[in-house]
Amino acid sequence: MILIDGKAVSAQIKIEIAEEVKQIKDKGGKTPHLAAVLVGHDGGSETYVANKVRTCEEVGFKSTLIRYESDVTEDEIIACVERLNNDNDIDGFIVQLPLPKHISEQKVIEAIDYRKDVDGFHPINVGRMSIGLPCFVSATPAGILELLKRYEIPTAGKNCVVLGRSNIVGKPVANLMMQKGYPGDATVTVCHSRTPNIKEICLEADIIIAALGVPEFLKGDMVKEGVTVIDVGTTRVPSFETKSGFKLKGDVDFNEVSTKAAYITPVPGGVGPMTIISLMKNTLLAGKKEIYN
Repeated sequence: MILIDGKAVSAQIKIEIAEEVKQIKDKGGKTPHLAAVLVGHDGGSETYVANKVRTCEEVGFKSTLIRYESDVTEDEIIACVERLNNDNDIDGFIVQLPLPKHISEQKVIEAIDYRKDVDGFHPINVGRMSIGLPCFVSATPAGILELLKRYEIPTAGKNCVVLGRSNIVGKPVANLMMQKGYPGDATVTVCHSRTPNIKEICLEADIIIAALGVPEFLKGDMVKEGVTVIDVGTTRVPSFETKSGFKLKGDVDFNEVSTKAAYITPVPGGVGPMTIISLMKNTLLAGKKEIYN
């Protein structure tokens, strides 16, 4: 069993991005600039945005954090998005999800200029991705593909099962695994809460990407020997073993599945670090105008 180390891969990519940014600056080019809009004080969002800001500093980007209280109106957020759309110094920006219930996430996403949509959630980027055109690919699916590539895991002709059909992970990663080229060319099956025979389907899989949000859903008796398992789950569960009183659990029962897997990601330290580094890669592409000029 080989552990897919997202921390190590993201650290290497961070060095690669920092070197490229240094070269841009040395030639008198513009420093890539990422902005983040954070609404309220959700613990997970606070941590995630703080990590983004820190990573921007580490790779040499400029970063801007715009904060709003949770009682901000939808119109105020849309107005903020418009300002960022029209700010020529900002190459890309994100509005951190989830948003309070009184704000339409889809309306906010669609208000973002797709050329600055480094989260890859705008319908234009999603549509371009689905037909294989250059676009900003959402960060977690992009990070998953990068891990497969860096570990040189074969995908062509392989049976790939995606557990989950969210717009953020399940649907896009299934689409990407079907695309021509590497990593891709896989035969993809998407399972979800209405799929009756998930165990039988998983037993046929060469690659399983688990993104259901159900802790330890995938058990050892659901996978075959030599499978590659990518665990996207990050659910906080109570724990007496940690000072915080909780720990992160993936969608995969690691102790059971790892005895059969050829490759497997841990939680934490697998897909998580790749999500932020993929956002940095998108910001660099935005700064260089490589996707949309």
